[in-house]
Amino acid sequence: MHFQGKVVAVTGGAMGIGEATVIAFASLGASVVIVDIDLDIAQKVASKISSDTGKVLISQTDISDEKQVEDMVNRVVSEWGRLDILVNNAGIYHQGDILGTSLDTWYKIMNVNLTGAFLCSKYAAAAMVHTGGGVIINIASEAALVGIKGQVAYNVSKGGMIQLTRSCAVDLAEFGIRVNCVCPGTTETPLVREAVNRAPDPKAAKRALEEVRPLNRLGQPEEIATATLYMASDEIGYATGAILCVDGGSTAQ
Repeated sequence: MHFQGKVVAVTGGAMGIGEATVIAFASLGASVVIVDIDLDIAQKVASKISSDTGKVLISQTDISDEKQVEDMVNRVVSEWGRLDILVNNAGIYHQGDILGTSLDTWYKIMNVNLTGAFLCSKYAAAAMVHTGGGVIINIASEAALVGIKGQVAYNVSKGGMIQLTRSCAVDLAEFGIRVNCVCPGTTETPLVREAVNRAPDPKAAKRALEEVRPLNRLGQPEEIATATLYMASDEIGYATGAILCVDGGSTAQ
C-alpha cells in the first residue's frame, strides 16, 4: 500500500487506534491531519512523525459541533487543497444497560460516536466531490454486530455506524467516494488498560476479555490501523459498503 500525495484526516487521532492509524498513514507518505479535542496529546503524536515521511496538521475539534467540523474540513482544504481519506475513529464509551443509562448519557454517546461521524462524513464528502472522489472509513466495533451486555448506548451507536457506512456507500458511489467500515474487537488501548486497571482484579479482568475470543488475546492498535489502511487503499478499490471485522474471532462464534 502507498499513500504518497494523499491527505488523510483521522478523528480521535491522538490516542490508541487513532494514533496508530495516523502514524501508519504518515509512514506510507500521506499528509495527515490529527483531529482531536485534546491538543496536548495531539501535539505529542505529531512529534513522532518524521518530516521525511509525511506532513502533519493538528486540528483541535469537537466533532459533535457542526461548525467546528466544517471549519476543520475547510482548514484542511485551504492548507493542502484536498481531503482524500477520512477515518471516523473518535468515540467515547459508557457502561450501563437500558435501566441504568440516563438520557443525557445516551445523547452524549450518540453525539460523539454517531453524529460526529455523520458530520465529519458530510463535510468531508462535500470536499471530496470537488476533487473527484475519496474514501471514508468508519471505525465501528464488534459491538456493532452483537449485543454486548451492559453497554446499550455504545452498542447502538456503533451499530448505527454500520448503517451510516452502507447508506453513504450507495449514496456517494456516483461521486467516486468509497465508504467502508472496520469493526475492531477489544483492543489494548490506553482507555482499555485504564478500564481494566479499575477492576478489583486487573489481571482477571484482562484474562476475561481475552478468553472470550478464539485467538485468546486482545488486539493491538497497529493491527486495526493496518486493516484501516487496507480498506482505504487503491488496492481494494472495488470495495465499498464493506464491513471488515478484526476481533480475534469473537463474533465468529
